[in-house]
Amino acid sequence: MDHDLQGPLLPPARGPVSAGVEEYLLGAGPLPRHEEVAAAAVYGDDFQLALYLCYELHYRGFAGVSPDHEWDPDLLRTRAALEHHFLSALRTDTRGHDSVEDALAGLLVEPVDGTGVSHFLSKEGELWQVREYAAQRSLYHLKEADPHAWVLPRLWGRAKAGMAAVEFDEFGGGRPDRVHALLFAELMTDLRLDTTYGHYLDAACAELLATVNVMSLLGLHRSLRGALVGHFAAVEITSSPGSRRLAEAMRRTGAGPAAEHFYDEHVEADAVHEQVVRHDVIGGLLDEEPCLAADIAFGIDVTGHVEDRLAERLLSDWQAGRSSLRVPLPSENSHIS
Repeated sequence: MDHDLQGPLLPPARGPVSAGVEEYLLGAGPLPRHEEVAAAAVYGDDFQLALYLCYELHYRGFAGVSPDHEWDPDLLRTRAALEHHFLSALRTDTRGHDSVEDALAGLLVEPVDGTGVSHFLSKEGELWQVREYAAQRSLYHLKEADPHAWVLPRLWGRAKAGMAAVEFDEFGGGRPDRVHALLFAELMTDLRLDTTYGHYLDAACAELLATVNVMSLLGLHRSLRGALVGHFAAVEITSSPGSRRLAEAMRRTGAGPAAEHFYDEHVEADAVHEQVVRHDVIGGLLDEEPCLAADIAFGIDVTGHVEDRLAERLLSDWQAGRSSLRVPLPSENSHIS
């Protein structure tokens, strides 16, 4: 059996479900029983890591794990069980809007209290907190735009053209030095972080894993294409003001020019993307498939739900003076190979 030599190492398991998935991937044991999956806390470390491991096989995989596992029928059945419980929880726990217009309107209004993560980092965050934020977010940003690309074959007409235009920008507009994942790696270098893909998987909290898992869940299922478009809209519409604050945080903490540039780039690019997503991607999809309106609204709302949970975790840890990471970062003065 062929095995990948590239890709990150499998992280330590966080419980019986993720342990079972890892043992199966390595040919060392059976998959977790469905009763174990059903008993695991949906938003907890064990459950979210197990789902993340399953999804990562569709991206770069793991060192020492056969690429054949991507379509292994038994593993797909386990992933389906995990997805069923996760999606059920998301539908139960997400506050729903009555229409796409109402859901979008909520995104366009900045909160008066300004208590989000980007507000905190821009006003009072310290360099160690900026580094933790970058380490957590690296699990998405080092594959930025990849989960959303899954929806392209499921769209057509104006929606497809608009989505492809935004994705083209995310992937550098044909210039490899401007690919957003590379720009984030340069940000990490400024912050003395390891830029290896997946390096901080073991350190990331369950709340962060859930934000990435939502993208993969929505992107990998054609039946959830409307929700993926809603997720994409939520990301793009809220990105510009949030990125402006994060750029301020990078400048204030002396993170470095590449760190500043990454968020400055998103302030400019995503202000344009917002209009394309609202009018062409969402508008085009609703023209073709008006029946997907509720799914689009759900995608917008579920994005806010998982991001709010992550923000609560980060801010509660930081305001208590403790790390938000499961594995502490080395000092910013340490050498990163």
